[in-house]
Amino acid sequence: MSKQDYYEVLGVDKNASDRDIKKAFRRMAMKYHPDRNPDDKESEENFKEVNEAYEVLSDAQKKAAYDQYGHAGVNPNMGGGQGGGFEGGFGDIFGDVFGDIFGGGGGGRRSSVQRGADLRYNMDLSLEDAVRGVEKTINIPTLVNCDTCHGSGAKPGTQPKTCGTCGGMGQVRMQQGFFSVQQTCPTCRGEGHVISDPCGDCRGQGRIEKTKTLSVKIPPGVDTGDRIRLAGEGEAGTHGGPAGDLYVQVNVVAHPIFERDGKHLYCEVPISFIDAALGGELEVPTLDGRVKLKVPAETQTGKLFRLRGKGVKPVRGGSVGDLLVRAVVETPVNLSSRQKSLLKEFQEEMEQGNSKHSPKKHGFFDSVKKFFEDMT
Repeated sequence: MSKQDYYEVLGVDKNASDRDIKKAFRRMAMKYHPDRNPDDKESEENFKEVNEAYEVLSDAQKKAAYDQYGHAGVNPNMGGGQGGGFEGGFGDIFGDVFGDIFGGGGGGRRSSVQRGADLRYNMDLSLEDAVRGVEKTINIPTLVNCDTCHGSGAKPGTQPKTCGTCGGMGQVRMQQGFFSVQQTCPTCRGEGHVISDPCGDCRGQGRIEKTKTLSVKIPPGVDTGDRIRLAGEGEAGTHGGPAGDLYVQVNVVAHPIFERDGKHLYCEVPISFIDAALGGELEVPTLDGRVKLKVPAETQTGKLFRLRGKGVKPVRGGSVGDLLVRAVVETPVNLSSRQKSLLKEFQEEMEQGNSKHSPKKHGFFDSVKKFFEDMT
């Protein structure tokens, strides 16, 4: 839409009343608002020009200057068309233009209806509950609408009254020459209305503190850092506004046996040096119970055994992880005299084989010997 007469932009004549101008703007703003026309540059430009036209024609002083001098009589840098208006979301139009329908007083009024605050609840879960999923009951202290006044803040049988200072706009304008300053109304503190006879239960606030009991379903596979959103379970909004949301923040506490890394689980299993040398069978714990694990002969500390499908199924989908078992060879303790004697005899026989039985040991000391020889 090219630059044109502001009355033509809104589709009204020069004798249109303030009410007609406002209705025309509301209709055009809804038609061209960017939220209803995403990625449409032409609609975006149309909306800007509609907004500019309304900013001028809804202000008596600017309208008089425009009627007399046209576009030259309105300087955008002095609070004219380009910089003002409704740059927020589509809901801003309903808050500003429809304000008079709900007891307000004209264009520019910001609605006192506000969405409630979001809340956060930190929930500790055991590894088993996080992997399998669980349903938990929690108690949330929050603000809810007062049952006595139904959120209005006024004593039953009475209603809030339009503020006499700002006329329900919530803001007052101080003007000197070409400059004007708009500030929050000191009488109603921006609400647009005052409560002369407040509710006795909430003392005019419209909300009271209360502890809510909620049931939270934790899906299988959650991990530390995941959040579960409960829509509308946050604080109640003001003056009939929607409630905020509740976010349950998950923290999986440390497990005495398993360690989790994404969808995989890890654990350490001690084995005797005899089982490590000769091989054997071990009982290994999993989240589904015990399973048998065959340990091959000559197993060393740090050897990883993979049990497929014994890990975690991710909450966002995908294959089930694995359980990785790390073998830790345990040195025997509290030996009897005979056991010590047998071990010494075993050691003497082992040393006769040199590096044959302990290749890592001999390889390490050979490397150390070479290191010091290279230094000399």
